[in-house]
Amino acid sequence: MTSQVKTAVLFPGQGSQTPEMRELVARVRPDLLELACDAVGGDPFERVEESTAYAQPAIFCAALAGWELVRSREFPVALAGHSLGELAALVAAGAIGESDGVRLAAERGRLMADARSGAMLAVRASYEEAGELVAGTEAVLANHNAPRQVVIAGPEAAIATVEEWCRERAIGTRRLAVSGAFHSPLMAEASERFAAVLAEVEVREPGVPVICGATAAPFSDVRRELAEAIVRPVRFVDVVAELRRRGVERFVEVGPGRVLQGLVRRIDASVETVGPPVAEGVGG
Repeated sequence: MTSQVKTAVLFPGQGSQTPEMRELVARVRPDLLELACDAVGGDPFERVEESTAYAQPAIFCAALAGWELVRSREFPVALAGHSLGELAALVAAGAIGESDGVRLAAERGRLMADARSGAMLAVRASYEEAGELVAGTEAVLANHNAPRQVVIAGPEAAIATVEEWCRERAIGTRRLAVSGAFHSPLMAEASERFAAVLAEVEVREPGVPVICGATAAPFSDVRRELAEAIVRPVRFVDVVAELRRRGVERFVEVGPGRVLQGLVRRIDASVETVGPPVAEGVGG
């Protein structure tokens, strides 16, 4: 008898939005759409490109709608999310209730939007090379997404300095269309305020391990780790390594988008990746 291939389910973060994701949520989980509209005082899907305050609850709802489509046929040994996606993963695992999850996604987005300080820069370099680039500046390593994709965050002046150094060294860069320096010390106030919100939320033991992006280990203190994640780097390369250590050979991305699939393949080309599910009649 052949043993079943171990699967992990991945939940994306910001930058994964797609044109059809509202239609998906409206068709598959209209209750989440209603909760999100109540949480932000309007339809967040109509203003996704305007602010992270709207993008976060919209993407969160779309990820849970994608999970709804696969949950009856996928039996993961672990879940993981990229940044915001961790919140959706924790809800999918039963650690946080869905209505609380929508409210937390909206609050997280609002608090991070209010910070409005700094910038982020994707750099085509190894983690070690990127570390050398930020040495002596106020910029920090915010995301380790793939072997040669690191995102740097910090004050605008520091990011501009790193950008110029990269240009001189012919290192590829790309400015991220975000309103602040996420996963950096500039988000300290947002992190503290989010911790206060999380303190009022009921947290249960997850039904399946959820790997934390800041530690590359299962969440052990959900409230603290979710709040700290706003100022700590996303170690996605290490998260994938931890899932592989647990025997995972198949990665299912629930969407929206296919960002994480691409990153996983760049980290380990030997694994199987499965794209977001498609609801009948959506996007047609």
